Amino acid sequence: MPSIEFLGVSKSFVRHSRGRQLLRAHLTALLRPAPKDRFYALRNISFKISHGENVAIVGANGAGKSTLLSLLAGLAAPDEGSIHVSGRIAALLELGSGFHPDLTGRENLFLNASLLGLSKKRAEQIFDKVVEFSEIGDFIDEPLRTYSSGMMLRLGFSVAVNVDPDFLIVDEILAVGDQSFQAKCFGKIAELKRNGKSLVCVSHSPAVVQRLCERALWLDHGELLVDGKTEDVLKMYEGQSTLRTRVSS
Repeated sequence: MPSIEFLGVSKSFVRHSRGRQLLRAHLTALLRPAPKDRFYALRNISFKISHGENVAIVGANGAGKSTLLSLLAGLAAPDEGSIHVSGRIAALLELGSGFHPDLTGRENLFLNASLLGLSKKRAEQIFDKVVEFSEIGDFIDEPLRTYSSGMMLRLGFSVAVNVDPDFLIVDEILAVGDQSFQAKCFGKIAELKRNGKSLVCVSHSPAVVQRLCERALWLDHGELLVDGKTEDVLKMYEGQSTLRTRVSS
């Protein structure tokens, strides 16, 4: 059965100097190698998502949510630990991801489908469904650089949900676009869930998280604090957020 498993996964990045320290850092680098200042976006993360589970990733800005999704989508590799994925993943992490601005919508559709593991024949079979769902009509043969952010969302989402993914990954992307298309997206996600597919999403909206996911992972400063039922996790997360607000005010 399709599944996702993180085992002791950590991911770090180099912290770059800013402001007045930038020139000093460059001069120092010319004279002698400077020690790398690294920070951990994720530290020792372990969890498993089985086929059919719908999981939300919650946490404050900088908690490591987007980094986790990037690792899951294969856009980055962990520094430590291992990630095991069985099944097809379709990810919507940022507008235009996997697309080329100089190619037409049609060309990008085939390019994106190929990146998601579809053959040209299979991409041709789903072409009409993708275009119909996206509602971009004749713009399918226009360069992507002429698209609005809403049109890019429509095309990206339409490709992702029509490649028959085992896991659909969404990172706040549905905040873009008009309400009618957002409703259409939620309807399609509900259909995928009924067909036994899984959703892994990041959203700052408790209503969206509760609507879409039965389970939630709470990240804080790169660490997994809680893994449990969505309602329970949100109560703990929102309670801590309220406490922090009172302390800082």
